[in-house]
Amino acid sequence: MAFPKIGNLAPAFTLQDENGEKVTLKEFRDKQNVVLYFYPKAMTPGCTVQACGLRDSQAELKKLKTVVLGVSPDPVARLGKFIEKQDLNFTLLSDEDHAVAEKYGVWGLKKFMGREFMGILRTTFIIGKDGRLKHVMDKVKTKSHHDDVLALIKELGL
Repeated sequence: MAFPKIGNLAPAFTLQDENGEKVTLKEFRDKQNVVLYFYPKAMTPGCTVQACGLRDSQAELKKLKTVVLGVSPDPVARLGKFIEKQDLNFTLLSDEDHAVAEKYGVWGLKKFMGREFMGILRTTFIIGKDGRLKHVMDKVKTKSHHDDVLALIKELGL
């Protein structure tokens, strides 16, 4: 499966957030850049480090008119617990049937402890205010993800 093409409109979606409210990508068009990041599972060590880095970068992201949306196959209730436990200050979205992950080319074969299974391939998409895909980060390091995202947004001049 391939990622959407840079320069094209990012694939549209509507997903439920941690409160069960519907969130669409279109609602951010002409208002904010979007950091759309896909992560495997809430409350796991790597995903927690990644989320907390983004949480701590919110003031700077806000100055850059950028919103963060985290997407995982977790159910809505688990997302709420993750936000509460880690005091997250951005929106998490539930993609239980992984339809959006498939649209973005991030649902694939993974290997962990000698076992193969299908799951989310940790990937981040930078989407401009115009709704177009500006960059794909497919080599994500959880510890420096937030710094890498900030540097990219500045470099892209968004």
